[in-house]
Parts: sequence; structure tokens; C-alpha cells
Amino acid sequence: MHHVAAQWIVGLLRDRNIPFLICGGLAAKGFGSERDLNDIDLFVPGEHFASVVQAGQEFVSKAAAHRQEEGWDLTYVQFKYEGIKVEVGSADGPKIFDAGSETWVPLNIDFSRYAPVHLLGLELPLMLKDDLVQYKSALSRPVDIEDIRAIRESA
Repeated sequence: MHHVAAQWIVGLLRDRNIPFLICGGLAAKGFGSERDLNDIDLFVPGEHFASVVQAGQEFVSKAAAHRQEEGWDLTYVQFKYEGIKVEVGSADGPKIFDAGSETWVPLNIDFSRYAPVHLLGLELPLMLKDDLVQYKSALSRPVDIEDIRAIRESA
């Protein structure tokens, strides 16, 4: 069902000409990770965030808000489409918790830095492999370490 949820959110964004960047497990999958996806994670520019929330209103499962949880400090909304969680973050000032230094560090989302990858039946702009590995290394949760290992093994 991940492909159906991906088609929904990508269609919603592309219909409105909203740039986006796929990150998290789906991006890791594009670079060789084979673990099951928990959800679909992506960022949009801050100035488009409210219109994304509005456009997907009927599927909101966690209201748009600024949250600090699980190593993340950002504004995001969670949709649930066909049972699949789709988390859209605002690229305005997200931070991640660097487990090594035990500090919050900025996560710079640059929409001009991406790899176009065919995944889930779609051409998707994935966060660059080096950027993905860098942020997953900082977070260092078990799922991130698993993704990094798989990405490096497939390289």
C-alpha cells in the first residue's frame, strides 16, 4: 500500500507545483535498504507547508504542529492514507538530535540537492545519499544504523 500512499502525496504536491524531498526509510530504500517501510517521510518548503496541510485535510491523523520527539525537532503533519502514515515536514528550521555530541543540530534541507530515483512506480526526488547517511549517522537510532549499513553494502 506504500505505492498508493506515495502516489497520493506526490500527486497532491505536483498538482500544486510544490517542491519536495523524500527522506527517511523511503530514501534509504532508494539507496539499497531493504527493511520494511514504517511510513513515508518528506519535506516541503516552509512557505508551502500550510497549503499541503489544507490540501490533505481529510487524511490528517496527527495535526500540523511543532514537535520535539524521537530525535526530531520540527513542524510536521501526519496523514494516514490507505492505512499508511505519510509525514510531511516543514523545511523551516528542522533540527535533529546528534547522539554523538548530545546536542540539537540544524538539518539543512536543500531542494536543489537530490537524486531522481524510480521507486514505488514514481520518479522521486530523494535526499542525496551522503546527506541521508550524515543525518542518519547523527540520529544513530537502531533503524538509522540498519539503513546506513544497507546503503554502504549496496554501494
